[in-house]
Amino acid sequence: MRRYLHLARALLVAFMATMTATTAVAQVQTYPTKLIRVVVPFTPGTGIDILARALSEPLAKRLGQPLVVDNKPGASGNIGSDLVAKAAPDGHTILVTVNTFTMTPALYRPLPFDPVGDFAPIAKVAVGNLALVANPALGVNNVAELVALAKRKPGEMNYASPGNGTPQHLAMELFKHNAGVDIVHVPYKGSAGAVTDVVGGQVPMMIMPVHTALPFAASSKLKVLAVSGEQRSAQAPNFPTFKEAGVENFDVDLWYALLVPARTPLAIINRLHQEITAVLAQSDVRDVLIKQGLMPSVGAPDELAALIKADLVRWQKVVTDAKITAD
Repeated sequence: MRRYLHLARALLVAFMATMTATTAVAQVQTYPTKLIRVVVPFTPGTGIDILARALSEPLAKRLGQPLVVDNKPGASGNIGSDLVAKAAPDGHTILVTVNTFTMTPALYRPLPFDPVGDFAPIAKVAVGNLALVANPALGVNNVAELVALAKRKPGEMNYASPGNGTPQHLAMELFKHNAGVDIVHVPYKGSAGAVTDVVGGQVPMMIMPVHTALPFAASSKLKVLAVSGEQRSAQAPNFPTFKEAGVENFDVDLWYALLVPARTPLAIINRLHQEITAVLAQSDVRDVLIKQGLMPSVGAPDELAALIKADLVRWQKVVTDAKITAD
């Protein structure tokens, strides 16, 4: 009798495995079956929003279903990320995110989602440089002069950022920590207000994407003091890297990626990775991204998974060492 029970259980397990595999195959064969929602956890008009829209139209053509970009800003990207974490794992909801995704967990406790357990990576899709800029009225021409001024006036100067936990915020806090200066953080609700006030002189400095800084530098409205990256930016070859400017251990480049909810079938993830790789190979798509200061850079899902895990550890250490808190 016991032997028959074991046999029955084995047959049931085999049957369930077969049914699961059959269901997964059916999902992939028919995927996608409806409109795909592309969630951008930041405001319209930002670099990440432009990237999402640049990818969505050609991706829709390849998948045979419309893609609609849905901006869900707030809480440094956490609101949009949480929405995707709780979405159906069927490939019809995609998160386009930036490495803020690996920074906010160190600042916001508890998060409503697990950045590792609640998501499945598709691919890293682009990398962008950051620039430290100052309003000309501040009277500094390079990083050394800024550091010297900040040391003469500890706690008297401010810097802007698009919000708590954003790459610009943590990058500037890392700069402060490495340079040994005290500059007060002024968080904004998005990039537009922060950039406007730095250009207008209401706040004297900030870190911003290099492509955002260059037009203001060309018109002498801002001074670019340093740019992130191991080598000089192809977009801004006349400006020094942070290392050249005397700031060591400053790896703060932006990276952008696509994620779906955990438990999305692997075959759907592979299909999306395949299609996004093809889209990023298109010259018209690459041109749009490069004009936004984003260098297309695609990798395998497991490479993105490893990057996310490593950055979660790295930024937690930065936050702890620099004693950064959510304002």
